[in-house]
Amino acid sequence: MGLYGKVETDVPIRASASKFHEIFHKKPHHISNASKDKIHGVDLHEGEWGKVGSIIYWRYFHGGKHRVAKEIVEEVDEENNSITFKVIGGDLTEEYKDFRLKIQCVPKNKGSVVHWTLDYEKLHDKIPDSHDLLHFCVSVSKDIDAHLIEAY
Repeated sequence: MGLYGKVETDVPIRASASKFHEIFHKKPHHISNASKDKIHGVDLHEGEWGKVGSIIYWRYFHGGKHRVAKEIVEEVDEENNSITFKVIGGDLTEEYKDFRLKIQCVPKNKGSVVHWTLDYEKLHDKIPDSHDLLHFCVSVSKDIDAHLIEAY
């Protein structure tokens, strides 16, 4: 097992790519409304929602525990509906030296496809790859999709 890893998946959704992207880009604090059992709150610690360099603090429930993540918005591509977050604090830093989450939502004839990429460097080789966290992201995506469809 290597220290560097990358896991990816696609999640088909019914919502439009732009609406889904808008949630992560400009309204991540609304995600807790869509996924109450998983995301308990999202706070802006520095900067402005959706701006590169802004710092966001996530409170979530994963793996049977309440957890936190402090992330910086590293990259935003509005044209391609993508955003990249870099973890700079919280529970993930106990196992990872470097951890990035990239979310891109691609429009399709009906609905969209959310492409998740988790790119990381583990602190040691006994840490498993992040498949469990990727499944968590898929589940949150489905919750957001259901919330967006319900709202319209």
